[in-house]
Amino acid sequence: MSVEIKSVINGSPVSGTGIKAGDILATVNGHEIEDVLDYMFYSAERLVKLGIISDGERKTFTVRKSEYDDLGLEFETFLMDKKQSCCNKCIFCFIDQMPPDMRETLYFKDDDARLSFLQGNYVTLTNLSQKDIDRIIQMKLAINISVHTTNPELRCMMMNNRFAGEKLDYLRQFAEAGISMNCQIVLCPGINDGAELERTLTDLGKLMPNIQSIAVVPVGLTKFRDGLYPLELFDKAGAGKAIDLIEKFQKDFLENYGTRLVFPSDEFYITAEREIPDGEFYEDYSQYENGVGMVRSLIDEFESAMADAENVESSDVSIATGALAYDFISELVEKVREKWHNINCRVYKIRNDFFGETITVSGLITARDIISQLKGQPLGNTLLISSNMIKADEDIFLDDLSINDVENALGVKIRKVPNDGYELFDAVTGN
Repeated sequence: MSVEIKSVINGSPVSGTGIKAGDILATVNGHEIEDVLDYMFYSAERLVKLGIISDGERKTFTVRKSEYDDLGLEFETFLMDKKQSCCNKCIFCFIDQMPPDMRETLYFKDDDARLSFLQGNYVTLTNLSQKDIDRIIQMKLAINISVHTTNPELRCMMMNNRFAGEKLDYLRQFAEAGISMNCQIVLCPGINDGAELERTLTDLGKLMPNIQSIAVVPVGLTKFRDGLYPLELFDKAGAGKAIDLIEKFQKDFLENYGTRLVFPSDEFYITAEREIPDGEFYEDYSQYENGVGMVRSLIDEFESAMADAENVESSDVSIATGALAYDFISELVEKVREKWHNINCRVYKIRNDFFGETITVSGLITARDIISQLKGQPLGNTLLISSNMIKADEDIFLDDLSINDVENALGVKIRKVPNDGYELFDAVTGN
């Protein structure tokens, strides 16, 4: 596949070579380019020969640069291709549980292996062919995989894809080739927990040392499930059983491989009403983005910041958070208020009316819920919200209202705070 060059970055290795916007990139070091992976892999060398079609004429340009430096070519899309959508219809898919009339991009089901390498996305492997697997092995790329179960028949059922079971063989191929894998399991009560989870963890353990980590997260259910597969949430007893089973495997993995390897997400401990493990338990926090160890990290960082602080200026702020983190954040704020009486901070638990009360994470809170529940409440001069409530490249919530909309409705300044205990401490204390 050839791809049109959109622009050339000034001062880059290709700047000044004569390559220009509108030219066609055909080959890199003699290799045809299908997408960004080929482009990055074959252009990593110090000496790069580019096959360019310019004004209908094929030309060759030789570029010298530092190893792994980017050439400086930009294309219409980051992937140099269309993003691959998911071909499954998983029984637990969150996108299928979204309310109508949201912005179109929120309904796109991404299952693009290239984004696994480049941005850490998890993929099911069902989009991949043997050719794709061979390329991953050749390039020695690490990959994040949504496994869910290693029972082929059950995987086909859970994903509503008759090929989902046979794709599990790619795990074996990756392991034999030394490819590093991070895995995740969305656990559904009565479906892939219990004996099925035991089977899955046993099978994944056989792929060591190439499995780097495994996250087990509970299924999330919104109020928009009409016509979908009947699923239930974990209750206290079920969450406790899942933790007990996982901890049994952690003990074996730690003895045999020096790592606990598999970790339940924070939500399991909160649902089971069990204490969040200490920081050492989470090792290198490799599954942090899957909600594994987020609470512990936040607590430890906040308390560390508080221990290092001597005096703080007075502040008058509020925090809007989801039900899942409410108790932990309230306890941290109370510790600050006990130590410094000039700190006035209120913590508000935002009920998720938009998706349903079963959704308790802060990242799915909408502007409308914040406005309706905090209208008329004492908020001080600043309202702190988690930055994961906001679109990454634009200051809008999931319901398309902006930070400015919320500020105008509540008459208070909004401050975004990342999931970082040091940042939260600074925000609470007015720094």
